[in-house]
Amino acid sequence: MPVGYLISVLVAAAATLLALAPRPTGGPRPTPSFIVETAANELPFLILYWLVASTLLALAQGNFSSPVGWIGLGLAVPTAAGLAIVVGRAMRARPSLDAARRAALDGGPRGAATTSSLRRSRVPLGRVLVAPVRLPSKAVEGTRNVAYGPAGRANLLDVYRNRSHPAGSPVFVYFHPGGFFSGRKSREGRPILDRLVRDGWVCVSANYRLRRDGAFPANLTDAKRVIAWVREHADDYGADPGTVVVAGGSAGAHLAAMCALTANDPAFQPGFESANTTVSAAVGLYGYYGPAPTGERIPAAPADYARADAPPFLVIHGDRDPMVPAEEARRFAETVGAASSNAVVYAELPGGQHNFDRFPSIRCAAVAEAVAAFGGCVRSAG
Repeated sequence: MPVGYLISVLVAAAATLLALAPRPTGGPRPTPSFIVETAANELPFLILYWLVASTLLALAQGNFSSPVGWIGLGLAVPTAAGLAIVVGRAMRARPSLDAARRAALDGGPRGAATTSSLRRSRVPLGRVLVAPVRLPSKAVEGTRNVAYGPAGRANLLDVYRNRSHPAGSPVFVYFHPGGFFSGRKSREGRPILDRLVRDGWVCVSANYRLRRDGAFPANLTDAKRVIAWVREHADDYGADPGTVVVAGGSAGAHLAAMCALTANDPAFQPGFESANTTVSAAVGLYGYYGPAPTGERIPAAPADYARADAPPFLVIHGDRDPMVPAEEARRFAETVGAASSNAVVYAELPGGQHNFDRFPSIRCAAVAEAVAAFGGCVRSAG
């Protein structure tokens, strides 16, 4: 009985179904289904390889002489069709990002000053098909575990720059996701950082204090310390302290937005009140923009600090995010956009879920191009 083949197909079918219709997590909890659907949605080709290999093995073993084998094959066909839908949704990321850019331009001069057409480099299908996992980039040189503050491991950052050591490089600071209670600097965001480093940016990815070490605003203070550290040590890495873009995923997007909207606020800079913590722009990826967990009676949501002189924003969210509904990100972008004199570009990715910057996928490649284009415009406008 070809039970093994049937089980293999059932596993692939379940992962594909979760990618097509993710289950809400009900909060910042990495449930088992969330982990499976996130990986399946960004790496559908791995499931397809599993499905094809299992089918070829079943054929070689003569499993289709049994009804169970034919049942497995009958499930494999719609599973492959489902994977095609997942890939098709990912391919729509680039047009959606370009449409968001056009919408910002339609808003008038403030949009034109901070956005440009996305680069028309081809989708890296070859790399995605052959090696759908991140490989080290020869162009990237890393300096790891640099202390930027007094909180031990929670105050460490990594610096990535081009091995050619260009001078006057703009700086991109990334804060990791994790619901304010987990995560680390070396996981998400790396494909985007690699892309920017190849363009000559200096990229910084930082840890920050999590809930067990201190609730908000301790983590915001850490994020601002990173910006202050960047300006103090820019010369050491050939960086231009005049162009600093902050970004993050999920909880990290919350911190990036707060940094952009509370620049130089001494209430969040205890001990370094005079440090310059202004930023040139902010990028939010699958962001959480609600109130942060806090033990103090202070506003803890980025929208609470929306203001007219906010820097440009690029907000990218998936329309099928099971952890943070797209409506919340859309509402945040609208609130800041209504208050700010600068552009707030909002893009919603078809089929996009959470953590879409962890793997070098089709969707992540499109997002990296959009971030690079946005950063390039911010740099030229500065």
